Amino acid sequence: MQSFLTPEQHADLYDAENTWTVAEDFFFAFIDEQPRSRVLDLGCGTGRLTIALARAGHRVTGLDPHAGSLAAARTKPGAQAVDWIDGTSAQLPPGTSFDAVLMSSHVAQAINDDDEWQRTLADIRSALRPGGRLVFDSRDPRARAWERWTPGSTRSQYTLADGTGVHLWIDAQERERGLVAITEHRLLADGNREFEDAVLAFRSEEQLRTALAAADLQVDAVFGGWHREPVGRGAGELIVVAHR
Repeated sequence: MQSFLTPEQHADLYDAENTWTVAEDFFFAFIDEQPRSRVLDLGCGTGRLTIALARAGHRVTGLDPHAGSLAAARTKPGAQAVDWIDGTSAQLPPGTSFDAVLMSSHVAQAINDDDEWQRTLADIRSALRPGGRLVFDSRDPRARAWERWTPGSTRSQYTLADGTGVHLWIDAQERERGLVAITEHRLLADGNREFEDAVLAFRSEEQLRTALAAADLQVDAVFGGWHREPVGRGAGELIVVAHR
């Protein structure tokens, strides 16, 4: 569907919807446990966490397949300290080596094809130095978060940097094999309407552990919330910590 928003407006809307939360606190603290790490932020979006890690003294690479998001990231203060790569894990240069790889904001769920997910994990293993760490979040399917993604519970109003008003809401529909289709509806102040579809993969803890083992990555812990609660408690998350 044609979008009535420019790439710059899309990036502004992304930033308005995705602000710094306890999740970013968790990822930042995790990476910061090892000063001056070589870090890959896989699925970095517009670079909020990426740039913060670079400012903290880490050597950071931000990778994302959405050119508009990276274009916005490159314009932000501090962006010059980050190496930006357009694409997926397949675009990582040969011989790349990182101390840590992170996937925040449920990027793992956006990789909804299981074969692509397995390839991504294999690429991550290749990019990690021996002993290097991986951390990512994925919503626990047992919490059934999509049942709360209804128009009535997700309606929001945003004003973009150029003054454009956007009223949005989300609906979701469960599909087979752990997939959930979501649609974000947008009503612009000038009366134009648009929507954006996506499909998210809700993988169980067992499925995540199996995929990591197949990629020869060792699981250190799986948490259920941002304060390291056990799975089944906390925020309905599966926060995975692994290493090569």
